[in-house]
This record gives sequence, structure tokens and C-alpha cells, in this order.
Amino acid sequence: MRIRDIIDGKKRWRAHVARVKALPPDYRIVYKEIQRYIFRVGPVDLLDRPLLSQVLDFFEEGAAAGKGVLELIGDDVAAFCDDLIKDSRTYTDVYQESISGTTGTTER
Repeated sequence: MRIRDIIDGKKRWRAHVARVKALPPDYRIVYKEIQRYIFRVGPVDLLDRPLLSQVLDFFEEGAAAGKGVLELIGDDVAAFCDDLIKDSRTYTDVYQESISGTTGTTER
């Protein structure tokens, strides 16, 4: 990885964080919970997919339409997150494979 790639990545992340800070307070709280859940459970290919950016776009559209955040995602944030990553291979899958001795992708 070149230094330029690192700098560009930091710029993109800072712009992303600025967009999060511009959300209404209830959206910001739920976004942080989603981010925490995704980072903890998250898909192995999180860096290859714009998942958090897509959630942020979705939240910005909902806020602009005047909807409450729970109207968009429902009452269960974890269920919403699970639905987002349902077709992705997670670190839990990798761990399960390592202790069971199997390799490859896990069917979900």
C-alpha cells in the first residue's frame, strides 16, 4: 500500500465521519450502534464493500424525508444489521472453520 493510498483513505474516512456528524441526533446514535455491531461481527470483506456508506446514504435520505430512524430500520438494530450482512462471510464463520478444520465459504 502506497502512502498516497493511506492519505486518500484517511480523507475519505474523515469526510464520512463529517457526514455522520451532520445527521440528526437519533440517526447518529443508531448509526454508531450499527457501526459498532458491524465492526465487531462484521463481514470479512467490509473494506471491499461500501456497506457503511450505503447505510449513511439511507439515513440521510430518511432524515431529509422527515422520517424517524426507527421507522426506517425497525425496533431491533441488531436484526437490521444481521439482515445487512446475511449473505456475507463473517469473522465468526472464519473462527468456526478454524476450530472445525474446514475451509471455504460458509453457506448461509
